[in-house]
Amino acid sequence: MKTLVIALVCAGAFAAAPAFAQDGDFSFFVTSSGPGDGANLGGLEGADAHCTSLAEAAGVAGKTWAAYLSTSDTNARDRIGAGPWVNAKGETIAESVDALHGDGNAITKETALDERGEMVNGRGDEPNRHDILTGSLPDGTAHEATCENWTANGEGSAMVGHHDRMGLDESDAAKSWNSSHPSRGCGQEALQGTGGDGLLYCFAVE
Repeated sequence: MKTLVIALVCAGAFAAAPAFAQDGDFSFFVTSSGPGDGANLGGLEGADAHCTSLAEAAGVAGKTWAAYLSTSDTNARDRIGAGPWVNAKGETIAESVDALHGDGNAITKETALDERGEMVNGRGDEPNRHDILTGSLPDGTAHEATCENWTANGEGSAMVGHHDRMGLDESDAAKSWNSSHPSRGCGQEALQGTGGDGLLYCFAVE
Protein backbone atom coordinates (compact mmCIF):
# COMPACT_ATOMS: atom_id res chain seq x y z
CA MET A 1 0.00 0.00 0.00
CA LYS A 2 2.84 2.38 0.87
CA THR A 3 4.48 1.70 -2.49
CA LEU A 4 1.23 2.48 -4.30
CA VAL A 5 0.85 5.82 -2.48
CA ILE A 6 4.41 6.84 -3.37
CA ALA A 7 3.85 5.90 -7.00
CA LEU A 8 0.65 7.94 -7.17
CA VAL A 9 2.33 10.97 -5.59
CA CYS A 10 5.21 10.78 -8.07
CA ALA A 11 2.83 10.40 -10.97
CA GLY A 12 0.89 13.45 -9.82
CA ALA A 13 4.05 15.52 -9.52
CA PHE A 14 5.09 14.47 -13.03
CA ALA A 15 1.68 15.39 -14.46
CA ALA A 16 1.87 18.83 -12.85
CA ALA A 17 5.30 19.63 -14.30
CA PRO A 18 5.39 22.31 -17.01
CA ALA A 19 5.82 21.25 -20.63
CA PHE A 20 9.13 22.95 -21.40
CA ALA A 21 10.64 23.17 -24.86
CA GLN A 22 12.61 20.07 -25.75
CA ASP A 23 16.40 19.70 -26.14
CA GLY A 24 17.20 22.68 -23.95
CA ASP A 25 15.75 25.17 -26.43
CA PHE A 26 13.78 27.08 -23.78
CA SER A 27 15.36 30.52 -23.79
CA PHE A 28 12.74 33.25 -23.25
CA PHE A 29 10.16 34.09 -20.62
CA VAL A 30 8.35 36.91 -18.85
CA THR A 31 8.88 36.76 -15.10
CA SER A 32 5.87 35.55 -13.15
CA SER A 33 6.71 38.15 -10.50
CA GLY A 34 9.03 41.08 -9.93
CA PRO A 35 11.43 41.37 -7.00
CA GLY A 36 8.73 43.39 -5.22
CA ASP A 37 10.59 46.67 -4.71
CA GLY A 38 9.27 48.53 -7.72
CA ALA A 39 11.93 49.30 -10.31
CA ASN A 40 14.72 48.84 -7.76
CA LEU A 41 15.99 45.56 -9.15
CA GLY A 42 19.44 45.76 -7.65
CA GLY A 43 20.78 47.02 -10.97
CA LEU A 44 21.41 44.74 -13.94
CA GLU A 45 23.12 42.17 -11.73
CA GLY A 46 20.09 41.88 -9.48
CA ALA A 47 17.71 41.67 -12.45
CA ASP A 48 19.76 38.90 -14.06
CA ALA A 49 19.82 37.02 -10.76
CA HIS A 50 16.04 37.32 -10.53
CA CYS A 51 15.67 35.76 -13.99
CA THR A 52 18.01 32.93 -13.01
CA SER A 53 16.27 32.29 -9.70
CA LEU A 54 12.83 31.98 -11.30
CA ALA A 55 14.10 29.75 -14.09
CA GLU A 56 15.84 27.41 -11.66
CA ALA A 57 12.79 27.29 -9.40
CA ALA A 58 10.80 26.18 -12.44
CA GLY A 59 13.28 23.37 -13.07
CA VAL A 60 15.43 25.00 -15.76
CA ALA A 61 19.10 24.82 -14.80
CA GLY A 62 22.43 25.24 -16.53
CA LYS A 63 21.58 28.40 -18.48
CA THR A 64 22.88 31.95 -18.22
CA TRP A 65 19.97 34.40 -18.15
CA ALA A 66 19.93 38.13 -18.86
CA ALA A 67 17.12 40.57 -18.19
CA TYR A 68 16.12 42.66 -21.20
CA LEU A 69 17.02 46.03 -19.67
CA SER A 70 18.91 49.11 -20.81
CA THR A 71 20.87 51.50 -18.61
CA SER A 72 22.66 54.77 -19.23
CA ASP A 73 25.64 52.89 -20.65
CA THR A 74 24.12 49.56 -21.75
CA ASN A 75 21.65 48.64 -24.49
CA ALA A 76 19.20 45.84 -23.81
CA ARG A 77 19.69 44.44 -27.31
CA ASP A 78 23.38 43.90 -26.56
CA ARG A 79 22.76 41.86 -23.41
CA ILE A 80 20.69 38.95 -24.68
CA GLY A 81 22.89 36.95 -27.03
CA ALA A 82 22.27 36.24 -30.70
CA GLY A 83 19.13 34.08 -30.65
CA PRO A 84 17.04 32.27 -31.63
CA TRP A 85 14.77 32.41 -28.56
CA VAL A 86 12.06 29.92 -27.72
CA ASN A 87 9.35 30.02 -25.06
CA ALA A 88 8.47 27.24 -22.63
CA LYS A 89 6.13 25.61 -25.14
CA GLY A 90 8.69 25.48 -27.93
CA GLU A 91 7.38 28.48 -29.86
CA THR A 92 10.03 30.68 -31.49
CA ILE A 93 9.89 34.32 -30.35
CA ALA A 94 12.55 35.57 -32.78
CA GLU A 95 15.45 34.11 -34.75
CA SER A 96 17.87 36.98 -34.15
CA VAL A 97 18.37 40.36 -32.50
CA ASP A 98 17.31 42.14 -35.68
CA ALA A 99 14.19 39.98 -36.00
CA LEU A 100 13.32 40.61 -32.35
CA HIS A 101 13.33 44.33 -33.01
CA GLY A 102 11.63 44.09 -36.40
CA ASP A 103 9.00 42.22 -38.36
CA GLY A 104 10.30 38.85 -37.20
CA ASN A 105 9.08 39.44 -33.64
CA ALA A 106 6.44 36.94 -32.49
CA ILE A 107 5.84 38.28 -28.98
CA THR A 108 2.13 38.26 -28.11
CA LYS A 109 0.12 37.60 -24.98
CA GLU A 110 -0.18 33.98 -26.09
CA THR A 111 3.56 33.49 -26.62
CA ALA A 112 5.12 35.74 -23.95
CA LEU A 113 4.72 33.07 -21.30
CA ASP A 114 6.27 33.02 -17.86
CA GLU A 115 8.99 30.64 -16.67
CA ARG A 116 6.38 27.96 -15.91
CA GLY A 117 4.79 28.18 -19.35
CA GLU A 118 1.78 30.09 -18.08
CA MET A 119 0.14 33.14 -19.65
CA VAL A 120 0.72 36.52 -18.00
CA ASN A 121 -2.24 38.84 -17.39
CA GLY A 122 -2.72 41.55 -19.99
CA ARG A 123 -5.11 44.34 -20.81
CA GLY A 124 -8.65 43.30 -19.89
CA ASP A 125 -7.50 40.90 -17.14
CA GLU A 126 -7.65 41.62 -13.43
CA PRO A 127 -5.14 42.73 -12.48
CA ASN A 128 -3.55 43.98 -15.68
CA ARG A 129 0.20 43.20 -15.63
CA HIS A 130 1.20 43.95 -19.21
CA ASP A 131 3.76 46.70 -18.47
CA ILE A 132 7.18 45.01 -18.71
CA LEU A 133 10.22 47.00 -17.55
CA THR A 134 12.76 47.63 -20.35
CA GLY A 135 14.20 51.16 -20.20
CA SER A 136 14.54 50.90 -23.96
CA LEU A 137 13.66 52.49 -27.27
CA PRO A 138 11.97 50.37 -29.97
CA ASP A 139 15.34 49.35 -31.44
CA GLY A 140 16.56 48.06 -28.09
CA THR A 141 18.88 50.95 -27.30
CA ALA A 142 18.74 52.89 -24.06
CA HIS A 143 15.94 55.28 -23.10
CA GLU A 144 16.58 57.83 -20.36
CA ALA A 145 13.79 56.40 -18.19
CA THR A 146 15.48 53.62 -16.21
CA CYS A 147 14.73 54.52 -12.58
CA GLU A 148 18.38 55.37 -11.91
CA ASN A 149 19.63 52.29 -13.73
CA TRP A 150 17.21 50.01 -11.87
CA THR A 151 18.18 51.09 -8.37
CA ALA A 152 15.31 53.47 -7.51
CA ASN A 153 11.89 52.78 -6.00
CA GLY A 154 10.61 56.33 -5.54
CA GLU A 155 10.48 59.25 -7.95
CA GLY A 156 11.44 58.92 -11.58
CA SER A 157 10.12 56.68 -14.33
CA ALA A 158 10.93 53.58 -16.32
CA MET A 159 10.14 52.89 -19.95
CA VAL A 160 7.94 49.82 -20.28
CA GLY A 161 6.65 47.67 -23.11
CA HIS A 162 3.36 45.77 -23.50
CA HIS A 163 3.82 42.01 -23.74
CA ASP A 164 0.24 41.68 -25.01
CA ARG A 165 0.79 44.34 -27.71
CA MET A 166 -2.31 46.24 -26.51
CA GLY A 167 -2.82 49.76 -25.17
CA LEU A 168 -5.32 52.59 -24.96
CA ASP A 169 -5.24 53.10 -28.73
CA GLU A 170 -3.95 51.52 -31.94
CA SER A 171 -0.69 53.47 -32.08
CA ASP A 172 2.65 51.77 -32.64
CA ALA A 173 3.69 52.73 -29.12
CA ALA A 174 0.64 51.10 -27.57
CA LYS A 175 1.44 47.87 -29.43
CA SER A 176 5.16 47.93 -28.70
CA TRP A 177 6.54 45.01 -26.72
CA ASN A 178 9.53 47.00 -25.46
CA SER A 179 8.82 50.75 -25.65
CA SER A 180 5.22 51.79 -24.95
CA HIS A 181 5.34 54.52 -22.30
CA PRO A 182 7.16 55.67 -19.14
CA SER A 183 5.81 54.53 -15.80
CA ARG A 184 4.27 56.97 -13.30
CA GLY A 185 7.12 56.42 -10.90
CA CYS A 186 9.63 53.85 -9.74
CA GLY A 187 7.76 52.44 -6.72
CA GLN A 188 5.68 49.28 -6.78
CA GLU A 189 2.35 51.12 -6.54
CA ALA A 190 3.35 53.50 -9.31
CA LEU A 191 4.19 50.57 -11.59
CA GLN A 192 0.90 48.88 -10.79
CA GLY A 193 -0.96 52.12 -11.45
CA THR A 194 -0.52 51.83 -15.22
CA GLY A 195 -0.90 48.07 -15.49
CA GLY A 196 2.47 46.77 -14.36
CA ASP A 197 4.00 44.77 -11.55
CA GLY A 198 7.74 45.09 -12.00
CA LEU A 199 7.92 42.20 -14.48
CA LEU A 200 10.87 41.57 -16.80
CA TYR A 201 11.71 39.85 -20.07
CA CYS A 202 14.39 37.20 -19.57
CA PHE A 203 16.57 35.74 -22.33
CA ALA A 204 19.00 32.85 -22.18
CA VAL A 205 22.39 34.08 -23.34
CA GLU A 206 23.88 30.57 -23.42
